[in-house]
Amino acid sequence: QLQHPSAEVREYACASISKLLQQKHVIPAFLQRDVVRCLGPLLMDHSLAVRETAAGALRNLSACGGFEVCDDMVTNDIMTPLVALLKECSTELDANQLSPKKCRETNKNYIEDIANEAINLLWNICECNNTAVYIFNKEGCLEAVLHYMKKFSTNVDLAISVANCLQAVTEDNPDLLSSFNASAQQVLETAMLCPESTMKHVLLRTLIAGTIWNIKDTIPQGSLGSMVNAILKIFSESLAIDAGETIIRMNEAEKNRLKLAAEAETEENMSDVVDNCVLSEDDNMEEIPKGKLRRENDVSDLLPSDKWELKEVTALLTAQQTALEIIVNMCCSEDPSDDEWEELSSSDESDLFMENSYNEGGGLLMTPLCLSDEVHSAFLNNLIPKKILEKTAFPNSVALDICMHNPSWKPLIKKLNAVQCRALTCLHSILLVSDVDCLGGASALQSLSQHLSQLIFSKTELPADTEFLEAITSALRALLQTMASKNIPQCMTPEQLLALCEAGIHSSNASVRVNVVSILGISGSVLAKGQDTAETLKMIGKFLLEVAMKESSLVVAGEALDALFDVFADGKEAEKAAVQIKLLPTLKEFQPVFRTRMRKEGKGQYSADQLCVLDNVRMNLRRFIAYQETLGKTPT
Repeated sequence: QLQHPSAEVREYACASISKLLQQKHVIPAFLQRDVVRCLGPLLMDHSLAVRETAAGALRNLSACGGFEVCDDMVTNDIMTPLVALLKECSTELDANQLSPKKCRETNKNYIEDIANEAINLLWNICECNNTAVYIFNKEGCLEAVLHYMKKFSTNVDLAISVANCLQAVTEDNPDLLSSFNASAQQVLETAMLCPESTMKHVLLRTLIAGTIWNIKDTIPQGSLGSMVNAILKIFSESLAIDAGETIIRMNEAEKNRLKLAAEAETEENMSDVVDNCVLSEDDNMEEIPKGKLRRENDVSDLLPSDKWELKEVTALLTAQQTALEIIVNMCCSEDPSDDEWEELSSSDESDLFMENSYNEGGGLLMTPLCLSDEVHSAFLNNLIPKKILEKTAFPNSVALDICMHNPSWKPLIKKLNAVQCRALTCLHSILLVSDVDCLGGASALQSLSQHLSQLIFSKTELPADTEFLEAITSALRALLQTMASKNIPQCMTPEQLLALCEAGIHSSNASVRVNVVSILGISGSVLAKGQDTAETLKMIGKFLLEVAMKESSLVVAGEALDALFDVFADGKEAEKAAVQIKLLPTLKEFQPVFRTRMRKEGKGQYSADQLCVLDNVRMNLRRFIAYQETLGKTPT
């Protein structure tokens, strides 16, 4: 059917394939039948309707197929017709001289609709495949893509697709930076300053701000401060909107609209009864098919066109999630990634890292942009820490109830939870790069500690959601480390922390296990400095010893040993507890086992960085045993 001489048959075939490709399990069968090479040429079909449906089918294939499928699409040379299509649409965008035959639907702009599908396809492929990004650079696609951005005032959906694509292709792509001349930057700036207040425009501004952050190296040094401030102002405005209240308001608007539509339909049906009685015989006037009317510029194929209220909420939550993700990048532009940070677990390295993380003046992370006054002051001026903290709270229960009882709104629950998790990850990053005064002083950190404990312990059972558990344990770990380094009393009881760790250590996520072990190490090292804490230290010591000896992941086992070194490094209470749990003989017995595990499991299973950290733990284990032996020989 894709080869059929009739354009309508080809269009139907593309639409059918497009629908089927949304089901992941059928994708391998289509790939075996060379679907990419079959659909690719249709991107330049004589029929505009075929071009649009072919681009839509390929877009669904790229979105539902993932990395391997996108690699396969690039191997099968999808980029050649796609680049040609994008450039041709860009040239024709302003002409708008479409024959009436091609415009069968009211308010249908084929060029913009084709461009929207093609841009989404380009975005998906470039996000997954470096060769696609190389072709994007080499073929000068930026100019064509930016041309579509100019339509933001009349077609916000197309502009959002472009902004998504630009954010993907500008990330870690220094070869593209030279293409961002003054006129290219002007296009982005004009769209970023659009005054419209719909949630779609909030999303558009947020995505463009993310793109501008990616191309910050092209901004003159003198304009850097105002650029950072403009970006964070947009993020602040996005995060200031209450998603729960927006859901409640938009759901009410949807109910009212549907009610009015139902009433209007009833009136229309009554009118039809009357009209049918008086129609003349000449009634072959062209009728607009019911269901064919669509809102102007509604080009999203992800939600039906009549779900505009749901689209608005979806756009808001996407904007908030995007803003939080970019803030994390702003905090961590040069320091280790979250994974590396969690792996940075030997006492030597982590202590050194924490020492280097703070400078005496501003307390900001020692990285090129993060310690700049521009970022620091813009964070505070736009109340970014406060906005992030507000987003860490559990979603509004009324809004959750609306989503639970409305099938089409149910996917919003996942998005609400994602925003909360990103906010907690953001909090973790800000705690690592900010000094105590910047965060509001000791009392603010104690309040934050209580807030996090409420999030963890508000229900009878600990949250089972792995993403949430990883995010909150990361934030708690960073908070407790900051409080311990400044001798600020901690609000969580050792019993609470032990309960958290006993639950967290059974998580399938290694990062959660690393976090809870580290949390216990921080808490134990603080307790070791106090009085009458030997009993609690015994419980902590037994727990950490068991993890070190039984944990399947060497990284987590190494973190448990590292935590033991911190807890039992100093103090009379620690010495007393160490003797009672037989820490020294147990570690001496375990030392050769750990060495053997490193030798057998290390190669192939762990990265070079992880092995470096583990080697540090191995050396520290030897030193710690020697230190404990000297304690035993010292007369009391």
